[in-house]
Amino acid sequence: MKADLNGTFENPVHEKHTCFHCGEACKDEVILFDDHQFCCEGCSVVYDLLKENDLCGYYNIDGAQGISPDVSYFSGKYDYLDLPEITEKLLEFTDGKLSRVNLLVPKMHCSSCIWLLEQLHRLNPAIRSSVVNFPEKKVRITYDAQQIRLSQLAELITRIGYEPYISLNDVEGKQIKKWNRTRLYKIGISGFAFGNIMMLSFPEYFHLSESISDQSLGNLFSILNLALSLPVFFYCASDFFKSAWSALKGRYLNIDAPIALALLCVFLTSLYQIITQTGPGYFDSLAGAVFFMLIGRYFQDKTYAGISFDRDYKSYFPVAVTVLKDGAETRVPITELRSGDHMLVRNQELIPADAVLLSPRALIDYSFVSGEAEPIERKAGDTIYAGGKQTGLSVELKVLREVSQSYLTQLWNNDTFARDKENQNQTLAARINKYFSVIVLAIAVLTFLVWALVLKNTEVAFNAFTTSLLVACPCALLLSSTFTNGNLLSLFGKNRFYPKNAHAIERLSHIDTVVFDKTGTITQVNDAEVEFIGKPLTEDELVMIKTLAIQSSHPLSRMLVKKLDDTTASRRTLSHFQEMEGAGIKAFWGKTEVKLGSAKWVGSASLIEKTDNASHVYVAIDGNIRGYFMLKSKYRPELEKTVKVLQDKGFGTYLLSGDKPTDKSLLAPVFGNESHLLFDQKPEQKLHFIKNLQQAQQKNVLMIGDGLNDAGALRQSDVGLAVSDDINNFSPACDAIVEGNQLIRLPAFINLAKSGQKIIKLSFAISLLYNVFGLTFAISGKLSPVIAAILMPVSSITIVLFTTITSNLAARKWLKN
Repeated sequence: MKADLNGTFENPVHEKHTCFHCGEACKDEVILFDDHQFCCEGCSVVYDLLKENDLCGYYNIDGAQGISPDVSYFSGKYDYLDLPEITEKLLEFTDGKLSRVNLLVPKMHCSSCIWLLEQLHRLNPAIRSSVVNFPEKKVRITYDAQQIRLSQLAELITRIGYEPYISLNDVEGKQIKKWNRTRLYKIGISGFAFGNIMMLSFPEYFHLSESISDQSLGNLFSILNLALSLPVFFYCASDFFKSAWSALKGRYLNIDAPIALALLCVFLTSLYQIITQTGPGYFDSLAGAVFFMLIGRYFQDKTYAGISFDRDYKSYFPVAVTVLKDGAETRVPITELRSGDHMLVRNQELIPADAVLLSPRALIDYSFVSGEAEPIERKAGDTIYAGGKQTGLSVELKVLREVSQSYLTQLWNNDTFARDKENQNQTLAARINKYFSVIVLAIAVLTFLVWALVLKNTEVAFNAFTTSLLVACPCALLLSSTFTNGNLLSLFGKNRFYPKNAHAIERLSHIDTVVFDKTGTITQVNDAEVEFIGKPLTEDELVMIKTLAIQSSHPLSRMLVKKLDDTTASRRTLSHFQEMEGAGIKAFWGKTEVKLGSAKWVGSASLIEKTDNASHVYVAIDGNIRGYFMLKSKYRPELEKTVKVLQDKGFGTYLLSGDKPTDKSLLAPVFGNESHLLFDQKPEQKLHFIKNLQQAQQKNVLMIGDGLNDAGALRQSDVGLAVSDDINNFSPACDAIVEGNQLIRLPAFINLAKSGQKIIKLSFAISLLYNVFGLTFAISGKLSPVIAAILMPVSSITIVLFTTITSNLAARKWLKN
């Protein structure tokens, strides 16, 4: 082999060279670099980039084949992405420093692609994280916008072979859903082949090929059957083989492994019989098996898509936001927010939609989105992205875009706020998937050996082997949990109880202890008696008090604002606003300091708190205590009945409150034990109480709070339930949200979750009986591959119908009122 001065080697025709990076044959030239051969400059550059960043472990991944960079790439190709009007439409989020973009990468094809794309932070330290969504071929990248531009980010992933696809629809903010027809094509082709192969096999079915001429015709039909089976085996059945091969590369067996092996055996056996003219083969069984299994998979996909169709923010978040219209404040659901609406967001409230800041200044906490806890200052005219929380004075914003259909759902499921409650590897379905395929394969092999070696019947051995693999597919077992929980999610949502996911339902079924927060949770914020006791307040002082109270989303502040309904709050900007959880709020009205809160907060710990079964909000203006508002909360209807039902069923019930123990005598008979009532609890004390119940007493705890200052306790609990009335109190720390007027149905919701687990176990039992019954016939050699393939979708349909009907009956039983 002869080299030129550029390091390029002439490639003799008789020598074959494979590119070290992409695995393709080097057709025109071979580039030798670092003792490796590459097919082009692009592949050698990618290798050099990976080596420079110590990422050559990529080539050790089984089946890793890199992608050669697109030859159409040129320097400056992505410069247009830095235009402000383009960047704004592509970014999911930015706070001026950290930005997040979700890019479509069509060339992503295997586990090695996932590994490399999730190592982008090692290629450039300005990239904080990259998370791949393999089914959608997307990668969500969080990066430091001050260190790397969006165009540079696109160039980086293009250089390693994964050019992002950015269309006009992305720039215009439109998403066109493409319906993948591939599976329908495969069903059609396999069905056509199945029908024609059966027609051509009639002479064999009726033993009509006795004469020499008939035998010649039979051989011709066999060859035609082989031709018809080729697209079925290599195209229609390709998904089963790809899935099984991917699992094998990951060193485990999935549910497609036995299916792929069975199809391979049928095809090879049939091919052997045709070549040796010892039989007509089983091409009808092959085509029929693929046809019916594809129908089963298509049915599963369509049914699950129907169950999951409404799992967007409209199902999850019954939260409302304050909208300003003609100077008046109204509460509207976030689903009714429209572009151009003016919304008012108070301290600690979520910003539900991208908006432009109209107020002079805002402090936005983006920890829910980026993990950065430090609030970021924004000024009038700045774009505020959805997902942040306002900290400080309430701000007015103009809605830019309607609430994203999926963004809040992604926010709720942010891994940053998961306390490892969900270990999917410990679910029953995961454990079955791990061992079932191995057991089925072992049974099939043992069956084959007995028939072939002991009973000396090779034909029955092959038939029993393939039908055992087909009939014992664990699809129905895995569907039991998926469809039961999917239907339950929908049923819970229709009754205004919104679990985050199926795992939350499973954990809810194991609850044995319920802990209630008090204010805003078991009390009715919109129905309270409010009376001021102290020195009379002037009209100007009432305006100051209402203007300050309106900044807070705390239940007592909302009660106070409602009481002062006749007083018009001022649009005057307050200064030095501060809200201390469990204490109160304060701010300056010009040079006048206004405080609302506990006696200690307003500056007089010597004041004796009243014991009149009411909450007290003290008022101090310039250090002078003017008196207090006495707020008598009304508890939710049937609270006593709800707690009693829980106690009768063996649940432990507790009350945690940040308020003074003013209602202790009233609540003690409800909870039945004064030791279960804890008052003056700060947020961190609530968290430690929950942790003690879990660790010291081994309890499974359901914590019910309003999501405002209970985030720690909600996150620590096994199930955190946020109660929502007419306030934007969404918290990613919770596992479910319930509308306030549905809280009295809590025992019914827990019973429904328990029924769901029973239904799953019953459907598992049905699936196991089906498998045992089918295997009995398969092992005995009395089951044909076509019948085994038909039984697969039939079993799946049976499980779907059973779980749907029984879960609906359970919902009707427990949620009938």
